[in-house]
Amino acid sequence: MRYVMKQKLWAFGNDFTIKDAAGQDRFFVDGKAISLGDQLSFQDMQGNELAFIRQKLLSWGKTYEIHRGGRLFAVVKENWLPLTSYRFTVDVGADGPGPGDLQIRGNIFAHEYQFDCEGRPVAAVSMQWFSWTDTYGVDVSDGEDDVLILACTVVVDMCTQKYKGRES
Repeated sequence: MRYVMKQKLWAFGNDFTIKDAAGQDRFFVDGKAISLGDQLSFQDMQGNELAFIRQKLLSWGKTYEIHRGGRLFAVVKENWLPLTSYRFTVDVGADGPGPGDLQIRGNIFAHEYQFDCEGRPVAAVSMQWFSWTDTYGVDVSDGEDDVLILACTVVVDMCTQKYKGRES
């Protein structure tokens, strides 16, 4: 499935709308403007919360937790590589490395990256440079967890804001 994820220009907090390939609104991400660390509610268009993203404040490197149904579902951790590369690990199940975990690799300045699971690509993300706000094309392979991948894309955006001229 192909999505277009666009950050709202005039919003308090990190708010995103996510449309499908046909241009229909599919999801809304509501960033809490006043909170200790980043906190975002990932919702369907009826306002039902599908995931909650929370920055873990006392950790080495940027770390975010993704909760579903009130339970910890995944942990996204930023891992630095030399120069222009970055990498994130997504610990699905939050029980340490295991099957189903994701690796996110890409180029900081190009804002293009790929999700891999067990060595196979499962999603690709590309930033569109012609917009006033951050706009990403997100291609998710069939059968993958769209909400998890889109939530992780929001996390990568927040972690890489300093490379787009905005401090987080």
